[in-house]
Formats: sequence, structure tokens, C-alpha cells
Amino acid sequence: MASRVLMPSLNLNNVTFPGHNQAQSHSFGQVCLPKKTGISSSRQSVIANNSLVTPAAMVVSTKTCSILSHFWRELQGSNNWENLIEPLHPLLRKEIIRYGEFVTACYKAFDLDPNSKRYLNCKYGKKSMLKEVGMDNSGYQVTKYIYATPDVNIPIQNGTSCGRWIGYVAVSSDEAVKRLGRRDVLITFRGTVTNHEWLANFMSSLTPARLDPHNPRPEVKVESGFLSLYTSDETDSKFGLESCREQLLSEVSRLLNKYKGEELSITLAGHSMGSALALLLAYDISELGLNQTNSDQDHIPVTVLSFGGPRVGNSSFKQRCEELGVKVLRVVNVNDPITKLPGVLFNENFRVLGGRYEFPWSCSCYAHVGVELALDFFNVQNPSCVHDLETYINLLKWPKRVQMQKEGFDFLNTARELILSAQSFNINLPWKDAAINMVNMVQSQKT
Repeated sequence: MASRVLMPSLNLNNVTFPGHNQAQSHSFGQVCLPKKTGISSSRQSVIANNSLVTPAAMVVSTKTCSILSHFWRELQGSNNWENLIEPLHPLLRKEIIRYGEFVTACYKAFDLDPNSKRYLNCKYGKKSMLKEVGMDNSGYQVTKYIYATPDVNIPIQNGTSCGRWIGYVAVSSDEAVKRLGRRDVLITFRGTVTNHEWLANFMSSLTPARLDPHNPRPEVKVESGFLSLYTSDETDSKFGLESCREQLLSEVSRLLNKYKGEELSITLAGHSMGSALALLLAYDISELGLNQTNSDQDHIPVTVLSFGGPRVGNSSFKQRCEELGVKVLRVVNVNDPITKLPGVLFNENFRVLGGRYEFPWSCSCYAHVGVELALDFFNVQNPSCVHDLETYINLLKWPKRVQMQKEGFDFLNTARELILSAQSFNINLPWKDAAINMVNMVQSQKT
């Protein structure tokens, strides 16, 4: 006997969703499917309807041991999550939460104690890290730690390296493979914490990515601050770090070669700045063809789970990601200013006038990549919650019991202070005023 599993109602106290005051409400936001590429000139935005539609592929027997193992490709975005977003399918919701917790582990394991020998590094060794943060039963083993070096011309305290632990690579165990239906190579990135990272984030100027030496594609441009975090190294120093990119491509290649012949997936998950790095890596892997198999028609799926992520590149970058088959699910809070940066004015919504005219400078506009899952939460007493990863995840876990009061790192004030202090480092920030306005906006709205 087949049974349907539907997303429960998401009526929240102190939390509103897009369309809440409209006659026809959309309880979980909107879906913007990637625009078609190629010779077709048609452009279409798709808004998910509010009917309780479950894909036929998800109508399964209640006696099925592992639904996930049969439908993991759909949940990884093979069909751009069509009919899975609204209503949010329970299996997809569980997967989003699961990957979000892997990103949360980055924050829990990051040592912010200035008196610690591991300051600004991971508190634990690779073998024990997931256990120490309460994820001993995750079914993954950490294989490598990742470090990033922002290429920002600012003083470095005590002359030490400015490279910081930024995430990790993990792979699913043999036992987890049975449940997941494939061997999952997972790369996770934390968001912005250190001052160097904040300043690098707000460079906000487009520059050619040029990640493929055989085909630089100068029209494909990305935000320079994110690119510097991804590609900068310290190889000039005797014991300096190689770039975040080199570390990642080397480890991903090693794992794909180790498990060659198995059913594989590559999943990248990140929050804030980490979302940008995840998308850059996904593009890089696909552009270089690392996910290609022996079959010309087959490739290893590359999926990005982005939490509160900013725009990363221009419209050509977006188009190229779509051509390469990079799948991106963007979980965003509509009140989160970081998801509106960079490109506050010139973005994918501005480039076409009335659906008929395209501006000559459209190629210089920032553009989001992928499908959007929009949340809407805000707390007057604590505005910084709008960008908080745990609030994102708790809203998905317990939509009727989410607690909006948070303590700890004051995201918005830190952002404002670092933007304002950038001038003392002689750093040119073209979008500084816009960034300040966006941060200030959050504290003034819905009061």
C-alpha cells in the first residue's frame, strides 16, 4: 500500500513567511528555476504553486527500507528540485538539515579562544572531530582539513600566518552507503569569523575566474574577495600553506580515484562566505571535468547546499554553472542582507527591463545561481539572528517551536565595524556604502 509523505503546515509564532498577508499564501517561499541556456532565447521564471503535489517518484511503499537510497538523485537536484520545494518534501527537508548540521560542526569545532594553542584552528583531530561535536553517528569520516588564506594587505599580528581553518572534507562510510544509495564526498565550509575574512568579503569587484588553464573564459567573472580566499597561498614562506583550491582539488581527486567505479556524489555545503567557496569549488570541479566518468554521457553529480549565501559571480558565471550541470539549492532568509550582496543595485533582477530589453552592461551584473528556498524570519530584540545558521536549521527542524532568541557572535555589528575600519588599511571597497546600508536596514525594518 502506497503512502504519501507531505510537508506539515508551517505556521510559526513570531516568524512570518512570504505571502503571509496575501489571499493565496505560499508557506515556504518561491522557486526560481535556472534559466535555460543554449540557442533558445526563452526566459521563464517559475513560481511554485501551493498545491500539495508529491512527485510520483516519491510515492513509495511504507515497507521500503530506504527511500533515500532510491531517490537520492532527485534530492540532489537532478530535476532542479521541481515539485519538492513547495510544499517542502520531508525527505528533502531532512537532507537540508543533515547537511546544515555538517556545516554547524565547523563552527562548533572552530577554536576562538585566544589563549588556546589551536586558536583559529580546529579544536580536534580529524578522527575525533565529528564525535566531539555530537555527530558520532553521522556515517561520515573526515579525511582532510581545509585552510584558506585571504590575500588582503593588512597587518598580521606577530608576523604569523593569516591562514585559518575553514572547513573539512569527509566521505560516507560503507554502512552509510547502503542508506544513502551512493558514496558521498562531502566538503563543508564555515562562514566569516576572522577580521581578514570580513575585509576580503567586502572587496566586491568582479574579476575573471580563469580557473581552467586550457580555456580561461574571461567573460566568466566572480567576486574578487571570494576568489582571493579560494586561490591565495603562502608558498613564499618556507612552511606556508598552499591555496584552499589546491588543497581541495587534490583531496577530491584522491577520493574520486579511490572510489572509482562506485556510485558517487559530490556535495558541497556552506554558510555565508562558506557558501561562496562551495560554489566556486563546485564550478571549478565541473569546469576541470574532475566529475567526469569513463562514459561521455555520465558524470558524478555536483550539488551545492547554500545557507545564507551571497552572490558569487556575474550572469556569465551563472550561465556556465548551469551548462556544466552544477546544482545549487539556496536556503535564504528574505531579511538577510548578506544574501543581497554584492550587487545590491546591479543584479539579475535589474538586467532585463520589462522582460524585453537587456542592458548592454548586463554581463557585469551579479547573479544568484540555482533554486531558492526562501524563509522569512526576524526578531526585533536580536536582529543578528537573520543570518544565524542555527536559526536557519532550527526553523527547518521545528517550524512550530523555533526560538528566535540567540546569544553569542554579534554578526551585524561586527560587519559594520569592519567595513568602517577598512579605510585605515587603505583598502578600496566599491560597495562599502551599500553594504553599510544593507546592515543598517535589518535593524530598522519591522519595528
